[in-house]
Amino acid sequence: MHLFWFLPTMGDGRYLGEPRGAREVNLSYLRQIASATDTLGFEGVLVPTGTLCEDAWVVASSLLLSTQWLKFLIAVRPGIVSPTLAARMAATFDRLSEGRLLVNVVAGGDMGESAADGVFANHDERYEITDEFLTIWRRILSGERATFAGKHLRVESAHVYYPAVQKPYPPLYLGGSSDTAIDITAKHIDVYLTWGEPSAQLLRRSRVRVAAAAQGRTVRFGIRLHVIVRETAAEAWNAANALIQNVDREAAQRAQKRLSRFDSEGQRRMNEFVQRSGPNLEASPNLWTGIGLLRRGAAIALVGDAATVAERIGEYARLGIDTVILSGYPHLEEAYRTAELLFPLLPASTSSKNMFQLPAAEALGGSEFRPEMTNSSEPTLQPQYGDNARSDRASN
Repeated sequence: MHLFWFLPTMGDGRYLGEPRGAREVNLSYLRQIASATDTLGFEGVLVPTGTLCEDAWVVASSLLLSTQWLKFLIAVRPGIVSPTLAARMAATFDRLSEGRLLVNVVAGGDMGESAADGVFANHDERYEITDEFLTIWRRILSGERATFAGKHLRVESAHVYYPAVQKPYPPLYLGGSSDTAIDITAKHIDVYLTWGEPSAQLLRRSRVRVAAAAQGRTVRFGIRLHVIVRETAAEAWNAANALIQNVDREAAQRAQKRLSRFDSEGQRRMNEFVQRSGPNLEASPNLWTGIGLLRRGAAIALVGDAATVAERIGEYARLGIDTVILSGYPHLEEAYRTAELLFPLLPASTSSKNMFQLPAAEALGGSEFRPEMTNSSEPTLQPQYGDNARSDRASN
């Protein structure tokens, strides 16, 4: 399992919708989070994109010398940046980081934000642009000199002089719930990301697998979740309620009205989860929608004691999900708490030098989990003795 954290380039703090406890997200603070996640053994960090965020590529570049192993999952925005420029940026970052780049393809779901960037394409048109963008991007990073004329994009003799370290190119990630997003995933993407949902509702993952197989490809799967994990369930739920204690009904209604204007299928699903979760804001056991009262995008949190949260992650693993991108408020402290409480319970591909990895006999009564394949070709969690579930990231 590949465990990632999140860089809060749009702001951070102890409470949602409340200036009290808010933190200035400057280079010093981002360095603290990046250094902590690198040391703790997270495999990488997601660097978000959008008009409310600091630029993802500039932020990630500024943190390279503050980290040694950490990978950076950075967004490209088809339609906003050209595929050739994006390819040169990717190759340079991958080379200077010695292979630590992952690329998050974001077609966009906020029409107002897209218009502010000069993109007036509708939902399906944005994915048409994304398809053409990735066709060019993949070809030139694979070493081709490409000439391409599509409906939206055209290049002549496009190429990259200085290649990326990772071959044929840095891995591509994409999150999207629409049929067009799944088609793009099947054709181009290496890791398909979903936002947090009850495990029983992730059946569209099978559609991605079938569509990819029709293209002669295989796709891995990941999930984006917030996490509130504590030593006891009561402490975790108290922390969740404290996070939104200053969110009033009117503020939540304004936020939901604004989010309803997005043409993103994923955002529509998030809005439905929030609206259907009832007064306790629990969409299903341990899946809490409180963050979605105000936040766009990924807005569901896993809440509970460490064993329960690890069990819920194990349910996702049994569905074939091998990448989990987590976050928590505030992100610096919660990175430490997550590593301390969850890492010993998960079959993670994090570094064996993780400072919280105790001998298994002391930490877990002699057992640790590892994924094993059943006849259904899906991973199940079985006990394993010792520390062999993790491999050093240098060999990944």
